[in-house]
Amino acid sequence: MSTTTTMAELPSLKGTELGTSDWVEVTQDRVNLFADATGDHQWIHVDVERATAESPFGGPIGHGYLTLALVIPMWSEVLVVSDVKMGVNYGLNKVRFPAPVPVGARVRLTATLTDVEEIKGGYQVTVAAVIEREGGDKPVCIAEPVFRFLG
Repeated sequence: MSTTTTMAELPSLKGTELGTSDWVEVTQDRVNLFADATGDHQWIHVDVERATAESPFGGPIGHGYLTLALVIPMWSEVLVVSDVKMGVNYGLNKVRFPAPVPVGARVRLTATLTDVEEIKGGYQVTVAAVIEREGGDKPVCIAEPVFRFLG
């Protein structure tokens, strides 16, 4: 489920749940690539044998910031602004990682548009983003990203 809209219609969507993305699998290859890209090779992420033997999670887990980075591809499935010339990430107001993402788990994003502000050339939107793990009992990431759409 997703929302397709125009720039002019964005303000009318304030307070609206925009939709839910498809599931994304967090594979060991994805975790390893993220570790290589960021230099974060902590054993709980990349050492499968040690994480299985010693980690309280029972195996390797994805990086919290990997989970956060997945907001972007999942966000593009949740909201499409058909007449935007450019969209940019403006930042985050807050972010938390209440639960781990075990390697092999699938996650998805549900997003609600909480604020829309007119800015020069477009709109700035604030989103309540909740990433859940399939079969999990609490979210793996709760964030408040801010995006700008320019027309």
